[in-house]
Amino acid sequence: MSGDMLGRLDDLPRIRLGHAPTPLEPMDRLTEVLGTDARLLVKRDDCTGLAMGGNKVRQLEFYLGEARAQEADTVLITGAVQSNFVRLAAAAARTQGMDCHIQLEERVPGKTDPLYRESGNVLLDRLLGATLHSYPEGEDEAGADRRLGEIAAGLEAEGRRPYIIPLAPGHKPLGALGYVVAAREILSQLAERGLALDEIVVPSGSGNTHAGILYGLRALGCRVRVTGVCVRRPAEIQTGRIAGRCGEIADLLEVENPVAEADVIVDDTAFWPGYGQLNQATLDAIALAAQTEALILDPVYTGKSMAGFIERAKEAEPGRVLLYLHTGGIPAVFAYGPALADAVV
Repeated sequence: MSGDMLGRLDDLPRIRLGHAPTPLEPMDRLTEVLGTDARLLVKRDDCTGLAMGGNKVRQLEFYLGEARAQEADTVLITGAVQSNFVRLAAAAARTQGMDCHIQLEERVPGKTDPLYRESGNVLLDRLLGATLHSYPEGEDEAGADRRLGEIAAGLEAEGRRPYIIPLAPGHKPLGALGYVVAAREILSQLAERGLALDEIVVPSGSGNTHAGILYGLRALGCRVRVTGVCVRRPAEIQTGRIAGRCGEIADLLEVENPVAEADVIVDDTAFWPGYGQLNQATLDAIALAAQTEALILDPVYTGKSMAGFIERAKEAEPGRVLLYLHTGGIPAVFAYGPALADAVV
C-alpha cells in the first residue's frame, strides 16, 4: 500500500486470517422496497471466512501478527457476553497454535436468560476451547484491562507467554489498521465497476472499524462521507472516541493525521435504549434485510447500523451511491432468538 499518509503500515507484523477481497454487491430488492432512486450496495465483511466471519477478522490480522512476532502462546481479550470479537480472537488464536483466555463483561442490563448466556457466540467460544472468565462491569474498560493484566501475570508465573488485546483507548490501534487496508480494497472494487461512491455507513462501537476506514479513505485522497451508526455509546461520547482513534492511527504510522474534525460523523438515533438492547427500528431493519436481500443481521451491531443506513437511503437524492458495511455478527442472532421470532410473526 502506498501513500505518505499510510506511513509504516507495510512494516508492521500481520498474518492473513480471512478471505479477501470480500464481495461488494448491489441491493436491488432493498432499493425497490424502499422506493429510493439512490443506488444501494453492501460490502460483505460477514464473508471473511474465519469461524463464521465478521469485521474483527481484518482487525485480528494485526493483533495476531504482533502476538506471533512476540512469540506469544496465549491471547487474552475482553468483550460482552455475546461479543463477536472474542469469538474470532479465539478462532484466530487456534489457527496459530495459541490458547485463548476470554473475559466476558456484564454489558447488557437484564440479559440473564440461559439462551443469551449459553448460545450464540458463547457456545462457539467453548467449542473453540477458550478459557472463560467473567468481569462484573460493562462500562469499565480500564478496569477490565487491568483484570486481564492480572490474568496475564498469573499465566506468566506458570511459564506462559501471554498477549493482551486491550479494550480501552490509549493503546496501539492495531485493529483499526485492518480497515485502513480495507479502504483501498473498497476503492478498487468501486473503480472496477465504474462507480463513484457518495457515502459509507458503518457500525461505530469500539471505533476500530469506523476510524480505520475513515482514516484509510482520507489517506488515499477519498473525501466520501463516512457515517458511523452508534451501537456502543451515544454520539457526544463516540465522536471524541473516533477522532482520538484516528489520531492514534496517525501516531502509530508516524505521519500527519489526514482526518479533520468535520470528517467524524456519528448518528445515535438507532442506538437507544443502549448497547445490545433492541428497538423497533432495529427489529424492522433485521427483518427487511433478511426478506429482501437474504442478509442476516444481528441485534447488537448490524441490525442497528442497517436501521441507520435505511434512513440515510430514504433521504438520499436520486443517483447517489450508498454503501453499507456488513460487519457480520451472525452467531448473536441465536442468542436473541425469541425477540427476533416475535418481530417477524
